[in-house]
Amino acid sequence: MSSPVLEAVYIHPVKSLAACAAEQAVVEPWGLDGDRRWMLIDTEDRVVTQRQQPRMAQLSAQPLPGGGVTLSAPGSPSLTVEVPDPVRTVTAELHRSRVEVAVAAGAAHAWFGALLGAEVRLVHLDAPSHRRPVDPEFGRPGETVSLADDFPLLLTTRSSLDALNSLVAQGNHPEEGPLPMNRFRPNVVVDGTVPWAEDGWRRIAIGEVVFRVVKPCGRCVVTTTDQRTAERGKEPLRTLARHRREGRHLLFGQNMIPEGTGTIRSGDPVRVLG
Repeated sequence: MSSPVLEAVYIHPVKSLAACAAEQAVVEPWGLDGDRRWMLIDTEDRVVTQRQQPRMAQLSAQPLPGGGVTLSAPGSPSLTVEVPDPVRTVTAELHRSRVEVAVAAGAAHAWFGALLGAEVRLVHLDAPSHRRPVDPEFGRPGETVSLADDFPLLLTTRSSLDALNSLVAQGNHPEEGPLPMNRFRPNVVVDGTVPWAEDGWRRIAIGEVVFRVVKPCGRCVVTTTDQRTAERGKEPLRTLARHRREGRHLLFGQNMIPEGTGTIRSGDPVRVLG
């Protein structure tokens, strides 16, 4: 077995839109620079994701210098959105927490509304003071997260995906495999490990940046959504329910919290510290 290396880095400028591959990324205390700084909310200021709108998988946002994004979708004109003025904010509901966000220009709402067939607004997380605390059961005082579900980063490994795909091939819906990594929407993908090695990690270093590996990631219906077609199937949840269940949680990947800042790069060595 070769030594573990960072195979790929991904950011998701708008929460639940298509991922952007990056050769390198700056690690901030609350996650990768530019990752999940924007999201959609509904008329009651609640987050909208692929859980409610699988078509979001087919929409993409490319980051721009200064924090803006260029939105694009098949068959639609692109739209550039600048970071909004932070004086116009709303308090949005993001799963179990509340977060203060700035509202984008109306053209962005119209662009998304036409594609999704729903009334939504695009919002942006601005000042560091607006970031949410990490779950205190797993985080330390002062540790925060941007608009990711719970934790600053999500790690997956290539060997565990290969092992999962082998199990899918033996199951009731083999035609749905093999599943690509984008079903799991990670920030970092590690290669060169044995399957499920990440279950035993507690601290790792990617390049020179150290992370705590705090808990496995419980997976939801988004993983059953083909990120290319937006169609839903049964896998991987059916296979995870048989082989990777912990209580009511179906597990794949590990949530991480940075212990420092710096830049991580594709090809960086990954060292297990504990």
